[in-house]
Amino acid sequence: MNNHEIDFKIYGDDMQFVEVELDPQETVVAEAGSLMMMEDHIKMETIFGDGSRNSDGGMMGKLFGAGKRLLTGESLFMTAFTNEGRDKRHASFASPYPGKIIPLDLSELGGKVICQKDAFLAAAKGVSIGIEFQRKIGTGFFGGEGFIMQKLEGDGMTFVHAGGTIHKKELAPGEILRVDTGCLVAMTGGVDYNIEFVKGVKTALFGGEGLFFATLKGPGTVWVQSLPFSRLASRVFAAAPQNGGSSEEGSVAKGLFNLFNDK
Repeated sequence: MNNHEIDFKIYGDDMQFVEVELDPQETVVAEAGSLMMMEDHIKMETIFGDGSRNSDGGMMGKLFGAGKRLLTGESLFMTAFTNEGRDKRHASFASPYPGKIIPLDLSELGGKVICQKDAFLAAAKGVSIGIEFQRKIGTGFFGGEGFIMQKLEGDGMTFVHAGGTIHKKELAPGEILRVDTGCLVAMTGGVDYNIEFVKGVKTALFGGEGLFFATLKGPGTVWVQSLPFSRLASRVFAAAPQNGGSSEEGSVAKGLFNLFNDK
């Protein structure tokens, strides 16, 4: 095994967090800002790169790893949590919005998983977090979720998060699944991914599902989310009061303010 063998437990239902158990000198790497809590004797360190063993091989390796993360829209830096005590210690990491945390054992998934660029949460040290360029240019310009996806490689545990309910689907060889581009969370390396144009002008303009959707062809495993964060954010923005809201909304807000400040 090249990766640290970490144990874990996921808590919660719709607002989940994952608790990682670290043996002495074991390390887990995570996105900056994802830490929820950690026990004593765990050293927290900012690292430059993607957290893989390869990024430890000199400045060029670290620059390459960090550059790959920058292309996916993530920070140049990650945070490493190492147990420097003599006993087992625990560190917990939380999702940034309501949804589910998916534990993925890369050793059981062919050593490679491709996921949306903002889905990665944490992983055992040694997992490489890189980029996956799409093979067809239509995927990049019309996929809705960006030209570049994240690539997780190694043989250790990694954790990704997604919104709403998560559905795992096994695709047989040649089996095709079409999903909304924002609903695709992750897929194993053997799945062929492309973007397909929605046929029919009426469907494209008035169907409400956009002009394109993702076409996934097996064999492989696919994870789909029911509520992409982009969809949630757009609905919240659409429902927010414009230009300060209506007079009725203002009266309600004023009444609540007076209620909580009444002496």
